[in-house]
Amino acid sequence: MTFNDDAKYSGRGVRKSGRRTGLAVGGGGLGLVAIVLLSQLLGVDLTGLVGGGTSGTSSQSEGTALTNCETGADANADVDCRVGLTYDSLDAYWAEQAPAMGIGYASPTINLFEQAVDTGCGSATSAVGPFYCPSDQQIYLDTAFYDELRSQFGATAGPLSQLYVVGHEWGHHIQNLAGTFASADTSQTGPTSDAVRLEVQADCFAGAWLGSATETTDADGVPLLEPITDAQMADALNAASAIGDDRIQEKAQGQVNPETWTHGSSEQRQKWFQTGYTGGAGACDTFAAADTDL
Repeated sequence: MTFNDDAKYSGRGVRKSGRRTGLAVGGGGLGLVAIVLLSQLLGVDLTGLVGGGTSGTSSQSEGTALTNCETGADANADVDCRVGLTYDSLDAYWAEQAPAMGIGYASPTINLFEQAVDTGCGSATSAVGPFYCPSDQQIYLDTAFYDELRSQFGATAGPLSQLYVVGHEWGHHIQNLAGTFASADTSQTGPTSDAVRLEVQADCFAGAWLGSATETTDADGVPLLEPITDAQMADALNAASAIGDDRIQEKAQGQVNPETWTHGSSEQRQKWFQTGYTGGAGACDTFAAADTDL
């Protein structure tokens, strides 16, 4: 998926933090795949903070606005600018869709960082992958993760899969606003657990946005995104498959243990992404789905 070259970037909502050192990337010699297996991109661990946990006390850098990002052409050429226009598209979609679902909407912030960052949920390194912090309503992303998708996860990691990653984390923001985090029981694991239902719902929300993304426009009414091609859709589905619990477990430990799943299998993640893409956000009630349909 590419941006319309003439679309204008609003400059809202995306901040870039400076490089911060002092925290080691990785841990104890573990590779990225093993770390992700343990933390599962921090999605579930962080959502537990909303349900009565304690938020971190680390100070947070405000960051600076993106520079040299003005148009869709810039987004097609530069990954930071791509995140910027992705923000504009997601914000336009959810500003309309969330109230239609009975959810009071507030825009999140995307924080682009390198190596390590302090958040409202505590300190984190790039090794944990992209994550959403409900305490400060920010999405944290080191764009080097896209390279890791290729080298560590075997994903194609093209432009649409990059947009999918941001859309997934934005889906967690919608869940936070809806109170879904607070009501979910993330103490259990497994293919039909609330933890998995949270994650595949975020996949579904990402798909719903992309299904309508060509309808979002800039301030002048210019469409932000061009229509999705079959090859680009295959790229997004490839990313969803690559970060399925079963694929990560098989790669990291040579066997699959469904009882420990917290994000869903490759099949589940692809299925719910496609469900959102074809059926819209209204089709994303994963908590109402029977165990056999999840």
